[in-house]
Amino acid sequence: MGRPSVSRRRRAGVARSEHGTRGPVWLFDLDNTLHHASHAIFPRINSAMTTYIADRLGVPEREANQLRYLYTERYGAALLGLLRHHAIDAHDFLAVVHDFPELHAMLRSERGLGRLLAGLPGRKLVLTNAPAQYAEAVLRELHIAHHFERCISIEAMADRRAWRAKPDPVMMRALLRRERLKPSAVWLVEDTRSHLKHYRRLGIGSVWITGHLPARNNFGKALQRSGRPHYVDIKVQSLRELRGRLATGAGAVRVARASRR
Repeated sequence: MGRPSVSRRRRAGVARSEHGTRGPVWLFDLDNTLHHASHAIFPRINSAMTTYIADRLGVPEREANQLRYLYTERYGAALLGLLRHHAIDAHDFLAVVHDFPELHAMLRSERGLGRLLAGLPGRKLVLTNAPAQYAEAVLRELHIAHHFERCISIEAMADRRAWRAKPDPVMMRALLRRERLKPSAVWLVEDTRSHLKHYRRLGIGSVWITGHLPARNNFGKALQRSGRPHYVDIKVQSLRELRGRLATGAGAVRVARASRR
């Protein structure tokens, strides 16, 4: 991966100084967690992925759409299924389907997002199955990049053997070792329940954020937003609610304990 650039090292230092290096460590998903991707961005990505698959594999659009959904469900990211079963260029795929000339106009996020992030004690990193160029552009447009030490994208999840993505346990264990993190001090904030389920087994705290989830996926299947699965420590609609819950309700004891480490 090479050494981080001077600007990235400076940003990491600013992010650490926000609440110091002690306390919990927050791993934030990006899409539908830090912003409302289902509003405009996810529909564009899904359409671009389907078109890309249809063109590269020479299959009808209906079949391409089914492959996109199948690979996402089975491997955590459509890219991993395409690499496993077809000969495609991973970097070309990521660049083509995440091309957003009008990104600023497409973004929707919670009001006061930066202040909410600043109020969370501890370190913060972004952990996303999206590519770096897109993820970092989103963070810049939302004016929240300085709150995070770094953005760990799908390219950074890869190792010498393979591309990886959430919810791969090998990737997460490597991340914990690299960052010298104890699972008990880490919180994963996600909209995707399967990611929370897999990583809760490692001892990582799980926060399920549901406010940006659509009622149905693009195949018409209803998405479950009610109830709280046993592997979810905290369920919230928004980061504002998370701030309140951590201050006065569920999770407060664990965060306080982590902050003393």
